[in-house]
Amino acid sequence: MTPALKWLPLAALVALAGCARDDGYYHDRNIDYADARQAPPLVLPEGRDRERFRDAMPVPEAAGSFRPGDDGFEAPAPQALGAGRVERDFVERRAVGDDAWLVVAAAPDSVWPQLEGFARSRGLGVEASDSARGVIETRQARLSVRQGLRSGDSEVRCDQAGRPLGPCLDALEEYFAARSASASSAASLRAQGLAGEERLRLVERGDEWVVEVPLDIERTWAELEYQLRQDFTLEGSRELLESTPADYSHRIRYLPLSERREGFWKGLVSSPSPREIRLVLESEGPERTLLRAESASEEGFSAEDRRELLERVASLLR
Repeated sequence: MTPALKWLPLAALVALAGCARDDGYYHDRNIDYADARQAPPLVLPEGRDRERFRDAMPVPEAAGSFRPGDDGFEAPAPQALGAGRVERDFVERRAVGDDAWLVVAAAPDSVWPQLEGFARSRGLGVEASDSARGVIETRQARLSVRQGLRSGDSEVRCDQAGRPLGPCLDALEEYFAARSASASSAASLRAQGLAGEERLRLVERGDEWVVEVPLDIERTWAELEYQLRQDFTLEGSRELLESTPADYSHRIRYLPLSERREGFWKGLVSSPSPREIRLVLESEGPERTLLRAESASEEGFSAEDRRELLERVASLLR
């Protein structure tokens, strides 16, 4: 027995032995993906009862694209269901500077009827309503809904002369919270065009991995700030150290997957140390933001480590 293995308890050795095939080799399941074939999706009839038909066994999306590696084919790991997405309320507040809005955990075509119901129930005096744009003009304020950054989310605003109305947002937040997700099943056909088709993507530009976000930098900052404060709270693994809105950056401490994989063996001698990294947002236009990860210390931060970190951060925004 090797010196490293002699320190393992018997149960661990039995578990490791159970992973091997009968011929003594470990089965690399990556090759199974190469032979996979895509089947056409199941199409349900229009007008179906949305409450009766849902995903019985949802399959998580893969956080990244299929790519060849130096050692052969490598399949992307799917985002674990329930992991990378913190427990959340049906309606939440977001703010950047003087701007503020609500994020509702429902698609815009489901939120639109509720927004109309809010205007009617409060007697706001609707002067114009445009479901294609998601805008309701009233004598007191302008109500609007549009696609949020994450899939299935909506952003709801209440503005007057371009400035958010705090009391109106408070009333909207209370209104949506009282209805919760149970009210989101009634969707508006007129408002279906409000849902955006484009989603954020993890891509390779030259020798650098980046995340392309189809949203302006202010809204991207607000969502990233919120999600990092909720998820990057594990000391020694992932921590949010500092937020700098002036240059749209966050300083974090993160233990890459490459270190976690070797951590069990390294732990016999020393503990792996997390890296200090800056997450930086850059504007590429009115509806386009770039997310980069840069090393903030002298410790190594490989391209693969950068890609793995950005996959995790992107999963918080999907």
